[in-house]
Amino acid sequence: MSAEQNIATVKDIYEAFGRGDVEAILEQCTDDVDWAVDSAVEIAPWHGVKRGKAEVPRFFAGIAQAGPVTEFTPLGFAGDDDEVMVFLRYAFTANETGTHVSMHLHHYWRFRDGKVAYFRGSEDTALIASALGREV
Repeated sequence: MSAEQNIATVKDIYEAFGRGDVEAILEQCTDDVDWAVDSAVEIAPWHGVKRGKAEVPRFFAGIAQAGPVTEFTPLGFAGDDDEVMVFLRYAFTANETGTHVSMHLHHYWRFRDGKVAYFRGSEDTALIASALGREV
């Protein structure tokens, strides 16, 4: 697939995330997708590697459990025939503490046969821990 097609797929995934349409996201993934946020310590309910389509919904359930997303704005896309990198602005309000946080995220997508085979996100885990009232 071309870089433009892969970027369009990621944009479709982000639109589906905005609608809460996890099924549409899963349709864009390989059956054996490897999905995670890189974190040395699993402090948020969405952390931890999710392997395969059956586990990926736990990632989105964890985000919903933490609190409402108040901003999800992709700021830039770069890609090639197999990979897409995205720089985003993200904010949410933690249900447990009422703390509102915003940060930049970095997303890395790897494709196989036109579908997402590998996803890694990075975030400010110290800020997430603080918002959720957890120790790092």
